[in-house]
Amino acid sequence: MSSREDSSQLWDWIKAIGIALILALLIKKFLFEQYVVYGESMMPTIQNGNRLIVNKLGYNLGEPKRFDLIVFHANAKEDYIKRVIGMPGERIAYQNDHLYINGKQIDEPYLDDYKKHITSGNLTGDFTLEEVTGQKVIPKGKVFVMGDNRLHSIDSRHIGLVDMKKIVGEVNLRYWPVKELEVIK
Repeated sequence: MSSREDSSQLWDWIKAIGIALILALLIKKFLFEQYVVYGESMMPTIQNGNRLIVNKLGYNLGEPKRFDLIVFHANAKEDYIKRVIGMPGERIAYQNDHLYINGKQIDEPYLDDYKKHITSGNLTGDFTLEEVTGQKVIPKGKVFVMGDNRLHSIDSRHIGLVDMKKIVGEVNLRYWPVKELEVIK
């Protein structure tokens, strides 16, 4: 090969690597993000140390739905993973370990296994939206979130309602540990 062919081939490799890096940065910025879970607030659904893929694009096209698992900016230094419980315009209450939205009882089947292991008391203490946030209904542009491990979760009961602008995206995939690989629905 001539030096001209060598330099052309080198230039082709540099361009390919550059394009791949730009694509990777764009995907990370606008489409998907990976997260490592720290803490036990989402147990047993999500465990400490799990690695997740978060879809950042979905909520640019639509809004979260009830029971979605989301990642949001809790403060300047931390992102939290929680489950969306209440939507704009709704009244939330818990009584005797049951969720009530606008006075109607709503099932939370993802908590069934966890509730079996509670030896005394309730998984979720009684409260109303107004008691914990001072709001009668969830305002437009906000959601009420909770961790599945209700006894050990810092969530909307403590930090207030989450502004939808602070939502990073929806958890779509657990990829680590590999034996727990799962598409999250």
